[in-house]
Amino acid sequence: MATVALSIGVDVGGTKVAGGVVDESGAVLTQIRRDTPADDVAKTRDIIVEVATELATGRQIEAVGIGAAGWIDANRSTVLFAPNIAWRDEPLRDYVSAAVGLPVIVENDANVAAWAEFRFGAARAADDSMVMFTIGTGVGGGIVLGGELLRGAHGIAGELGHVLAVPEGHLCGCGRLGCIEQYASGSALVRFARSGARQEPARATALLELAGGDPEAITGRMVTSAAQAGDPVSAEAFAQLGRWLGMTMADLAQILDPQLLVVGGGVIEAGDLLLGPTNRSYRESLAQRGRIAVAEIRPAELGNTAGVVGAADLAGRR
Repeated sequence: MATVALSIGVDVGGTKVAGGVVDESGAVLTQIRRDTPADDVAKTRDIIVEVATELATGRQIEAVGIGAAGWIDANRSTVLFAPNIAWRDEPLRDYVSAAVGLPVIVENDANVAAWAEFRFGAARAADDSMVMFTIGTGVGGGIVLGGELLRGAHGIAGELGHVLAVPEGHLCGCGRLGCIEQYASGSALVRFARSGARQEPARATALLELAGGDPEAITGRMVTSAAQAGDPVSAEAFAQLGRWLGMTMADLAQILDPQLLVVGGGVIEAGDLLLGPTNRSYRESLAQRGRIAVAEIRPAELGNTAGVVGAADLAGRR
């Protein structure tokens, strides 16, 4: 009987370290989770080692993949910078590999999620290319071309959230003005909704009720709930986000001509409230393409397991 190849995927975020054993079909066989001591580099490393060691015990594991929010070098070994964890030029691959006695790769968290969707999720029928936008607090991304993850000369390709949308627009956390992250993220959704509730409170009654009457107390979950209940201001906030996202997707379609475009992240829980205006904006922005086929937009399918699955699969294919 053939032995099933197993790898471990570890998804490292600012609040949690999630790990899982993944087989070659992308199935997660077992999972564990720990809190991230994000302000302590040594403890964060040791939590990753603890998770990988526990998952490897009693199993024949081929490799460990780590998905981390941050810039990873071209060798998939060093975290150059992480915004939510105190990592600066952190040699994570070698540290974890020495501790667990297995080959290790480190990759950007949005890249591993994109790879999971390409291999096993929304884009599994594609054999060549896909672009994925991850819409959370910010905007992340991943690009697959020619069946391979596009990483760039320095390992930091696919920073789609920092494509320019509005010259001299809102200040982005990266220091630039007008990045798409400021117009198509969960944070932007909340900003749109708060502004609408302040300007037109009579049209935001459901939203303001959830927020206790205070526009500044509005959260992303409130906007989603209110929009699903028919609140006009909340629906318009999603329409604004979708407009910006669709235009940026059209730019990527013009540049890369991928087989599919995938939208992931927490904001897609809103379903057609987001994807409807995104699709309309995307198609309108590509009107000049006429009858030429363009990539379809699909929602991501793997949810919270994407990071673990993608990291494990990339490690197994190293």
